[in-house]
Amino acid sequence: MNKPFASRPLSFRTVWISDVHLGFRGCSADHLLKFLQSVDCEFLYLVGDIIDVWEMKKRLFWPQSHNNVLRTILGKAKHGTKVMYIPGNHDEVFRDYHDMTFGNVHIVEEAIHINADGRRLLVTHGDKFDSVVRCSRAIAMLGTRLYDWLLKANYVVHGVRRRFDLPYWSLAGFLKHKVKNAVQFISNFEQAVAYETARLGVDGVVCGHIHRPEIVKLNDVIYCNCGDWVESCSALVEHFDGSLELLRSADTVASLKRTRVMQADRLTLYSDDDLIVA
Repeated sequence: MNKPFASRPLSFRTVWISDVHLGFRGCSADHLLKFLQSVDCEFLYLVGDIIDVWEMKKRLFWPQSHNNVLRTILGKAKHGTKVMYIPGNHDEVFRDYHDMTFGNVHIVEEAIHINADGRRLLVTHGDKFDSVVRCSRAIAMLGTRLYDWLLKANYVVHGVRRRFDLPYWSLAGFLKHKVKNAVQFISNFEQAVAYETARLGVDGVVCGHIHRPEIVKLNDVIYCNCGDWVESCSALVEHFDGSLELLRSADTVASLKRTRVMQADRLTLYSDDDLIVA
């Protein structure tokens, strides 16, 4: 069974979240709010696509839960957490404010984070490695619309499965990870990010953009993807010894599952049944 969030906040040295998409109907703001309220950290990185400016240009959607997420982030910044905002393609307008600080939130295009164990990690949203976004904004926008449609179809599929007491299953996630071209795109993206990371001479990279939470080692480079807060509801965290862990919110239940832990140069995979502390 799933264990609930801890009654007292869990403490981490660093937390990375990406692809929240505030302003988008598919945003799981309630889950993110519960997560943010359940953790304390010294560093909080917002790794792009936090506010979906693309979506907000088409239609206005901004419920109170989206306000609450921003207020919680600003509250952490006010009370000692160092918050870094690295804009992505959906909130690229904030790149115009590089190296500026608003409400104790510092905006930068990229950052180098030094883990407690001395490893240096490049933190970047990752859209610059996406040839579709770089070469054709129109195609990227079309992809966003198709993804929106798939998420709406998810609600119908989930409603039917719930009537039969079946667990949540994502149509969008299934198609994205099973269709050959999508799988190849993800592989190419990860390889491109790892190559650039090695070229820069750092030990690893933390990114988002493709909505696929992951911790893997690619050509001696640590590749970490935060995932998103639309479907996977995941976050990357650093413990005080420098080890990295990927946390996921379990479906619609306010709980977290341990999926992958990396410590030093060892990568350990955990099954979905292994739960983190409660």
